[in-house]
Amino acid sequence: MKIGAITIGQSPRVDVTADIKDIFGNDVEILEAGALDGLSCEEIEKFAPEDGDYVLVSRLKDGSFVTFAERFILPRLQEAIDKMEDAGCRFIMFFCTGNFPDTLASKKIPLIYPCTILERIVPLMTKQSQIICVTPSELQLTQSEEKWKNHVSRVTSVAANPYDSWEQLEKTAERVKDMEGDLIVLDCIGYSQKMKDMFTEKTGKMVILPRTLLARVCSEATDVKGGQ
Repeated sequence: MKIGAITIGQSPRVDVTADIKDIFGNDVEILEAGALDGLSCEEIEKFAPEDGDYVLVSRLKDGSFVTFAERFILPRLQEAIDKMEDAGCRFIMFFCTGNFPDTLASKKIPLIYPCTILERIVPLMTKQSQIICVTPSELQLTQSEEKWKNHVSRVTSVAANPYDSWEQLEKTAERVKDMEGDLIVLDCIGYSQKMKDMFTEKTGKMVILPRTLLARVCSEATDVKGGQ
């Protein structure tokens, strides 16, 4: 079975698939594409966000990261969707927890967004309806709080870039340890299982990791014997 995976950065996302490939098993082939595939650093720099833009952060093929505005990549995301649909994918996963407009569409197969799954699961996982949202950039703090206030009673957003140093992630975990909230949401596909384990150990709180949550939900459609 072929399934698609689209990143807003550059593919392949070997950092993500390292944590999820065992969830799907050997009968599933993951076809990857990225909105920034084939672009130079100079070209990507032109996508820098301005006031009022929806801000995204993602990984490049060389392991570095970039911050950019969503509006610049929407046509390229649609091209990737069309290509994966033509390649015979059963469905397409988005390797990004951001919100995307309804103008992105496929003709016949589902587009599965982590943000949609998170918005339904997170309220069920917090008894206090108070969460701590960890997001990559300080430029995303306001948009993060705007998103989550529609789903929980209280959200505190903090910035910690999953593509930056391990030290700053540990400092963030220490910082949020005593914050009010019974659930931490690592709100970016870039956060890894290792990062989740560290946040759990240092804070004693429950932690939601989008990449594995996405894979576990999607695996419900791929665990057919014979890999149809």
